Amino acid sequence: MLCLRFESEKRLALIRAWEESEKTKAENRAYKRHNAVVLWENSKKASAEAHLKRIEEKLDRNKAKCVEKMQNKVAEIHRTAEEKRAMIEAYKGEEFLEIEEKAAKFRTRGYSPKKYLPCFGS
Repeated sequence: MLCLRFESEKRLALIRAWEESEKTKAENRAYKRHNAVVLWENSKKASAEAHLKRIEEKLDRNKAKCVEKMQNKVAEIHRTAEEKRAMIEAYKGEEFLEIEEKAAKFRTRGYSPKKYLPCFGS
């Protein structure tokens, strides 16, 4: 009986040892898989962040180009407006000269323009 009991305890001890060994192996496999997932995640995150950084740099370059383009456009508009203002002033000066010349003719001839002042005509 003692021998049977000893054999039974021995068998139970072997089963417990096997169970612990298998659990340890399973835990090690899970740990390795977990580490593989962490490495995969870190790799994918780094790749995504690098891609995002490249996109941001490209957007910054495009933004800088667009800003420069718009600044050039504004400068061109300003330059064109200045030219138009100068032309208007020159045209106004020419009109003033013509008006002054006509006024001088009216003064020398002694009559007033009937087109603009019909009630004062002679």
